[in-house]
Amino acid sequence: MTDNENLKANIAATVRNALAEDVGDGDVTATLIDSELTCEAYVICREDAVLCGQAWFDETFKQCDIECAVSWLLEDGESMKPDQRVCTISGNARAMVTAERTALNFLQTLSGTATITRHYVAQFANTDCKLLDTRKTIPLLRDAQKYAVVCGGGVNHRTGLYDGILIKENHIEAAGSVANAIRQMKNSRPTMEVEAEVENIEQLHNAITAGADIVLLDNFSVAEIRSAVNLAAGKVKLEASGGYEFDDLPTVAASGVDFISVGALTKHLRAVDFSMRFETSFATV
Repeated sequence: MTDNENLKANIAATVRNALAEDVGDGDVTATLIDSELTCEAYVICREDAVLCGQAWFDETFKQCDIECAVSWLLEDGESMKPDQRVCTISGNARAMVTAERTALNFLQTLSGTATITRHYVAQFANTDCKLLDTRKTIPLLRDAQKYAVVCGGGVNHRTGLYDGILIKENHIEAAGSVANAIRQMKNSRPTMEVEAEVENIEQLHNAITAGADIVLLDNFSVAEIRSAVNLAAGKVKLEASGGYEFDDLPTVAASGVDFISVGALTKHLRAVDFSMRFETSFATV
């Protein structure tokens, strides 16, 4: 399957599992609503934020009612203002009530990821440095959150352990040195870029000599980063990581590193406040 087909399959499966978690063998309270009643509703955002999660939202309503229609007034990645309508929904009233919470959970979570990413990206203005995400994601929402990072203006790092090489402290200890670890990986996976994490300038020099493609500078000070940039110029790309304060990011980005990776994009997110309002009365005559 293509990447797009894989993502569609992932969305369908993720939504199916989320609905199973919430609905179980049936929404017992929704039986108060006439099973034949149709209605219309709309969703508003209550704060300044970046929209993300349309496909997951749509799929939730589709799985509850194949006839349900969602019409979006904004696209993923666009900015929202307080009390702005973002979409309208029409379909079976009982199914829409059942889908509401799960659909909004996806929308609030992914919009939260996109929003914090946009906030961080603004700190990189006027530099060539790129903001990377990490694997510190909500379990089973990695593809979704990485999509949200891109919507916010960030760049995806490796998806998982299978599609990228990142040699870390435990790998180095097992191989005996960072140089040995790099050589072993280049021999066993010659078509893949090799990234290695280093903790000091000496390890950086060894990683460059061993042929690393990218080096992650772990908890380097800004002064150490500048020394690393001078040493690595024209030889390897550099990624900085290590819990830098938000206000320090412009200085780190301007130091000359190619990337800064930030786990907070996907693990410290705050959900965006959305509300779904029904425009049709559920009362039956």
